Amino acid sequence: MRGKLRASAADLWRMGEGDVRRELVDGEVVVMAPVGGTHGEVTGRLYRRLAEHVERHGGGRVLAGDVGFVLHLPYDPERVRAPDVAYVSEARLPGGALPEGFLQGAPDLAVEVLSPSDDPVDVQQKVRDWLEGGSRLVWIVAPRARTATVYRPDGSARWLREDDVLEGEGVLPGLRIPLADLLP
Repeated sequence: MRGKLRASAADLWRMGEGDVRRELVDGEVVVMAPVGGTHGEVTGRLYRRLAEHVERHGGGRVLAGDVGFVLHLPYDPERVRAPDVAYVSEARLPGGALPEGFLQGAPDLAVEVLSPSDDPVDVQQKVRDWLEGGSRLVWIVAPRARTATVYRPDGSARWLREDDVLEGEGVLPGLRIPLADLLP
C-alpha cells in the first residue's frame, strides 16, 4: 500500500496565485478562506505604517499579500507560510533583491491579522513556525478583541490592549504604532 504523496514547495509554487490563499504544512496544501473587510483594512494600515518607517529609515523590505516563505524547519523542511505582512531585512536578501519565487527562511517580522474563522491552535502553530524558522518578532493582531500579542524567540510574549503601542524593538528600531491607529 502506498502512502500519500507529499507536496513540495516547488509544487505549491507551480500552482500559481489563483483565487485562493495557500500554505504548505507537513507536505499538504492548506487552502485558507478569503478574508473579510476588517481584516483587509487592518492589514492595509499595518503595511502602510511599516512601509513608511522603512522608506524613512531603510534596512529592508515590507511585503504584503500572502508572500510565501519556505521555513526549513527540522520537522518540516519545506513548510511554506504566508504572513499577512512581513518585514525582511537587507541582511536576509541575497544581493539585496527579492526573489521571483518564495523567500527562503523566515522574515524578521511576521504579522498575522486574525479573522473570526481562525483556529487558535493553528494561530499558535504559525507563531511557533515563524519563531523556529528564524523570525525575530511576531505580531498577532486581533481586531475583534482590539488587542495584539507580540512574540519573541526567547519565549517571551506581551499582550497589548487598544491603548498600547506596537514597537519594532531591535528589528525596526524607532517604530511605534499605536494599536488604536490600526483598528477600525
